[in-house]
Amino acid sequence: MEYLPVRGLTAALVLSISCAASADPSIAHDAETTRADSHAPLGVMGDHLHLQGEWMFSYRYMHMSMQGNRSGDERISADEIVTTQANPFFGAPMQPPTLRVVPTEMNTDMHMLGAMYAPADWLTVMVMSSYIEREMEHITYAGGAGTTELGRFTTKADGIGDTSVVGLVRLFDRGNHRAHLHVGGSLPTGSNTERDTILTPLATTPRVRLPYAMQLGSGTFDLLPGVTYNGGHQDLGWGGQYRGTLRTGDDNGYSLGDAHELSAWLSYQVRPQLSGSMRIKYHTLAQIDGIDARIAAPVQTADPDNYGGDNVQLLFGLNWAGQSGWMAGKRIAVEAGIPLLRDLNGPQMESDFVVTAGIQISL
Repeated sequence: MEYLPVRGLTAALVLSISCAASADPSIAHDAETTRADSHAPLGVMGDHLHLQGEWMFSYRYMHMSMQGNRSGDERISADEIVTTQANPFFGAPMQPPTLRVVPTEMNTDMHMLGAMYAPADWLTVMVMSSYIEREMEHITYAGGAGTTELGRFTTKADGIGDTSVVGLVRLFDRGNHRAHLHVGGSLPTGSNTERDTILTPLATTPRVRLPYAMQLGSGTFDLLPGVTYNGGHQDLGWGGQYRGTLRTGDDNGYSLGDAHELSAWLSYQVRPQLSGSMRIKYHTLAQIDGIDARIAAPVQTADPDNYGGDNVQLLFGLNWAGQSGWMAGKRIAVEAGIPLLRDLNGPQMESDFVVTAGIQISL
């Protein structure tokens, strides 16, 4: 059974933060702008502040792959799903007693654009939005029982995602020990009414509203609290971050579950322009609250109860920072991760890997 205790992850985060007490302040703030490890791994958002008047623009590309299904922390096959999982919509017209459509693979590509500006040394404002492309493959089983495949189909959705506006407020900056708060929220600029054509167990092909996993936005104004710590000594760096997503209100009859994320990382500077990092990330997501009456089909992704759970990932990254000339102030980075724990409110798709690449330009 795949398992990494959450208690152990929390201890690792606390350890990485408490190590700063023994570190000597050997990295001046001005010098950090040319070090490859002056920022956290690329997948950590809102990891640093800027000096008054400074700008930074960023582009990140993220690809996430999901294959197969999991219920709790155990794998579950498509045939098992359609023979053991009840259809919550059974009793409505043309709804069979068990699930008859199973997602088998999902790929998500995100193009994220961000801007940061510091109106004061103690405050940096960060704005980020994204363009999202989602694609999910399915098997449709014939009739109301058995494991005879009727056919396969793919649904797609793409468009602008939600937009976040967050203020990063300095708590302290002493030598190479720094911490700041995240205060802000997310605006519902992404669509949650995407539609596409599906294949039903009765061999019809209606165009319907896609399940929650295929939508592009939350539909709600969300609070985004957080806190980040960074430290370092000579060629070693470390840090920790908490970020939350707290939903407010609902839209179309539901709200997505609240999310909480903890990260802890270590980095090593090979040379001033190049560093490597290792990060462990814990993410927990609650179930969907409510239901969209227009999302009703014998597929697990249409059931609000089949969302949320706990995930732990191990990620490795590389940072390269320009030192002089036209590359000064530019950072190119990549981070890729694999799952250590997937304990899901299933059945639902399980994550396999995620990779993020991007560039940051400071002015």
